[in-house]
Parts: sequence; C-alpha cells; structure tokens
Amino acid sequence: MEMKKRGDLHINGFGSANGGQFHQVTINGKGTVNSDIECVVFDCNGSGTVNGNVMTNKAKVNGNGKIKGNLECERLIVDGTAKVEKNLRVDHFKVAGKATIGGRVKAEEINIKGKLTVEGDCEADLFKAESHFMIGGLLNADHVDIKIFGECKAKEIGGQTILVKHKAPLIGLFKTFIQTQLETECIEGDKIELENTKAAVVRGNHVTIGAKCEIGLVEYTGELSVDKKAIVKEYRKV
Repeated sequence: MEMKKRGDLHINGFGSANGGQFHQVTINGKGTVNSDIECVVFDCNGSGTVNGNVMTNKAKVNGNGKIKGNLECERLIVDGTAKVEKNLRVDHFKVAGKATIGGRVKAEEINIKGKLTVEGDCEADLFKAESHFMIGGLLNADHVDIKIFGECKAKEIGGQTILVKHKAPLIGLFKTFIQTQLETECIEGDKIELENTKAAVVRGNHVTIGAKCEIGLVEYTGELSVDKKAIVKEYRKV
C-alpha cells in the first residue's frame, strides 16, 4: 500500500466517523465508520462496525468487529470476534477467536486455533486447523493439515497433500460431549491421510484411511491402506 502522509482515526468510547484514507484506524469503544476505509493498520479493540470495505496492510480484532463489505489485507489476526459480510482477500490469516466470512476467502496461509465459518469457497496455499471450522463451499489448498478438535465441516476438500488427524481433548471429562469428526461430501488430492472422517467419496493417488473413518467410495491410482477400525463401503483402483 502506498505510504502517504495520512492522519489517524481513533474512536474512544461511543462515536462515529466517515471513512477515507488513514495511517492507523483504532476503535477502542463502540464505534462506527460510515464508509470505505483505506489504511495501513486497522485495530479493533472494542465493538466496531464499518459500513463499507476495508483495505489495509494489517488488521487485528481483539474485540467485536464487523465489516459490512469486503476486507483486503496482508495480515489478519482475530483474537476476538470478527465478521466480514462479503469476501476476504488476505495473505496471512490467523484465527484464535471466532471469525465469520459471508462470502469467499482467498489467502496464502490460514491458521485456525479458534473457530472459522466461511459461507462460500476457501482457497489457500496452506490451510492449517487445530480447532473448529465450517466451510459452505470448496476448501482448496496445496497443503491441508487438519487436527480435529470439535466439529469440522466442508462441502468439498481438494489439494495436493491432505492430512486429517484426531486431536484428543485436553480434559477427559469433555471427551464424550465434543463431536470430533470431519464431515465432507468429497475429498480429492494426491496424498491423502485421514482419521475421524466421514465422506461420501475419497479420490487420490496414495490414500490412507485411518481409524474411525466412514467412507462411501474410495478411488485410488497408487496405493490404498485401510485401518481395521475404519468403514469403507466400496473401493476401486482406477
């Protein structure tokens, strides 16, 4: 983003302001920005709403942030609760809190340790999740690395390497109350290793179906390994 002499926008307490071009935008109280924002740093620590699009280098949400348009940034960190009603374009995306995207996501790297909900497709070079996520469309990444801890859903998953492992709860008391399974209609990739996965179809070259998997059909071109604690209704080499 081009560096110009820009002022800062700070909303402390209850207030509203018009959008525009700024160096830093900070919302510490309950603030509303009434139009598009272009800035270097966007920081929401309170309850903030932007009635438009946001374009920034770095965005961080520690409180409760809502963007009613698109968000485009190099780095997005969500430690609180964030909602983007339209699309998200980001290089590096980290979720430790809760993030909801109403449209699609396009990123280089996604790292989830909280909860991510995407209504549309989600595309990345690297998708790494150690917690909850729900993707309404296609999850497509070169490398998919999922450690299931809670409910994980995607309509379809595609990539070069797809690894899905079970992550045991830290507290044994909650073990029976947490659904630890990945649910999807179709998984397609080159190297696929699955645990605790329910899928209608799995297609790949080297496929490993691990414990607690329920798979309707496996199609493979290279090698297939199926754990004795897995259920595969049909498989065929193509």
